[in-house]
Amino acid sequence: METLLRYRGRSVTRDDVHQIRALVAAHPEQSRRALSETLCSAWDWRQANGAPRAMVCRGLMLALWRAGLIELPAVRRRPPNPLCVRARPAPVTVDTAPLRGHLRELGPLTFVPVRRTPAESLFNSLMQAHHYLGYAQPVGEHLKFMAYAGTRPVALFAWSSAPRHLGPRDRFLGWSPAVRRQNIAGIAYNTRFLILPWVEVEHLASHLLGRMTRLLSGEWQRIYGHPVYWAETFIDRTRYRGTCYRAANWRYLGQTQGRGKDDLTHRANRTLKDILGLPLCRDFRERLTRQA
Repeated sequence: METLLRYRGRSVTRDDVHQIRALVAAHPEQSRRALSETLCSAWDWRQANGAPRAMVCRGLMLALWRAGLIELPAVRRRPPNPLCVRARPAPVTVDTAPLRGHLRELGPLTFVPVRRTPAESLFNSLMQAHHYLGYAQPVGEHLKFMAYAGTRPVALFAWSSAPRHLGPRDRFLGWSPAVRRQNIAGIAYNTRFLILPWVEVEHLASHLLGRMTRLLSGEWQRIYGHPVYWAETFIDRTRYRGTCYRAANWRYLGQTQGRGKDDLTHRANRTLKDILGLPLCRDFRERLTRQA
């Protein structure tokens, strides 16, 4: 059967389109949201945890409508997008006295998970103020950590779910599309790593990366009920060389195509970035290519 569209791992055939058209015609009173929920129920389209994939189904129907394959009722209301209207983190006052010296002189370094704690606002504000990308609210599974020397924060880490499609990584792991869809939750993406600008300690960045990644899988298990076996990140070579990642044994896998996750033109529209990855266990490849 001819595939007319692929969306989030689902192939949509001509028969599927006919079914959706019939569903729309049979429920003229329903809104776009209600229609997507009805289709999701008809297809028994569910997430791994058993919850309906209602939001994904809405996106699928919208993609079909934009492609001219189905008709949808007019939009009835436009609720505000909380991600668009979200206020920037408020500035905070912290001790910015220079912190210099040798790594051993810092004393014990501690990692504190701060998501959904009173310290999360401090994390968000420091990231907004001092990371060149600013702060962006993650979606999906994500963790936030602050590293402290005594009572002073010295570094911040943000982790989230991995990008779905990443050619160099997928080829390195030996993933087929089906295996990738099944095991993508086993990868954590390092979206932000910040050494605070008043901290100047040689080898601190690679030391913290090593310790952070040893903690990561256990923390993911604690919060989300499953481990992660691989960590990855992007390096913008127009700004950085990724020296601290390489010193912490991260592997170079290749480069992005410069198109972003929502690309519609298939043309580069942003800076190419190096893709670096790190195994979090010895049998990472076996675990990430295992099929149910």
